[in-house]
Amino acid sequence: MLVLDLLALYAVAGAVTAIAFVTFGLARVLPAGTPVTVGARALLIPGAAILWPYVLLRWVKARGAR
Repeated sequence: MLVLDLLALYAVAGAVTAIAFVTFGLARVLPAGTPVTVGARALLIPGAAILWPYVLLRWVKARGAR
């Protein structure tokens, strides 16, 4: 049961991070002026949700660099 609870927690954290990243953080990570369409943002959500620790790390590093 603990494994399922941890998996659910990972999934929830991933979903929250992915939505926030695609909404607010994508512009900070990409070079300035890079256009990102709504379709591209929708395609990035599953990957960002699965790899949320890496996405969060990149987002924080990009925030400190500016």
